[in-house]
Amino acid sequence: MGADIPAYRVGSNEPTELDVVGIGNALVDVISQESDELIDSLGIVKGTMALIDEERATLLYDQMGSGIEVSGGSGANTMVGIAALGGRAQYIGKVREDQLGEVFGHDLRATGVRFDVPPAVSGPPTGRCLILVTPDAQRTMNTYLGASTEFEPSDIDEKAIRSAEVLYLEGYLFDRPEAQDAFRRAADIAHDAGRRVAVTLSDPFCVERHRDAFVDLVESHVDLVFANELEALSLYECDDLEDAAVRFAEHSAIAAVTRSEKGSVVINGSSRIEVPAAPVERIVDTTGAGDLYAAGFLYGYSRGFDLRRCAELGSVLAAEVISHIGARPESDLATLAGHLL
Repeated sequence: MGADIPAYRVGSNEPTELDVVGIGNALVDVISQESDELIDSLGIVKGTMALIDEERATLLYDQMGSGIEVSGGSGANTMVGIAALGGRAQYIGKVREDQLGEVFGHDLRATGVRFDVPPAVSGPPTGRCLILVTPDAQRTMNTYLGASTEFEPSDIDEKAIRSAEVLYLEGYLFDRPEAQDAFRRAADIAHDAGRRVAVTLSDPFCVERHRDAFVDLVESHVDLVFANELEALSLYECDDLEDAAVRFAEHSAIAAVTRSEKGSVVINGSSRIEVPAAPVERIVDTTGAGDLYAAGFLYGYSRGFDLRRCAELGSVLAAEVISHIGARPESDLATLAGHLL
């Protein structure tokens, strides 16, 4: 392994079947290009993620123009990126036994990601994320979580977690106490098996809603944290990234912090590794940039790459996904990032 990647907390020589197993919201992404005028008329704050109910989801869907519909959710996007690099990825998330649930499972498996979670036969319908992309490439997300919110400890696939080099937890799923319990239990299973645990903070509003629980998760259950700069600052209620870096370093968690056009910085104890953003000819849609950065980083992290190389791989994947509409890569990532693999 790379010298700056921490050893497993509990020794394990058991072979792994997976590079990464992800847990998160199982959603169908509906993406369309819309005008600023439509955003304003719908009373939506551009560039944010809002949680909506089923009635609001129906209203917004009716107002959106034609677009792309694919299996999504932040964690699922990351698993797709890992599979596109040739990695072994599995996803754990909850869908309903309905049309969108079937679409989600079939579409995700078609990318090479393992997904074998039995659909729920009762409860809310499969969730969906309505993503409006404006001409300035900003994406505004309106998410009806639906069945995904019902995730609880009993839905954990212990065998998959034990068989993966890294467990990846999606912060968007962290709202309900049952999901928080599931995250902690999944992390304990991973560490007991000698594996590593990563989490993405997902959104500043997620952090603000559950700051104490997130801090506990990061400081007591996690080896690697993904965050953008705003999320990192929100977690520790500070105004300067260096102050947040000190807090991360105190608790031995590696933090990969993305900074848009400034690239990213990896915080590992007292060391800071700054990696520039990969060049992109034109930014079309920022949807999935953080998800694909995490995909590249996790692929490298699971295979023992040094942290700089992990971040460089993340930057290449993020640049690819922001060059077109949607959170799915359109290029051959293994070829695109071949110099880093």
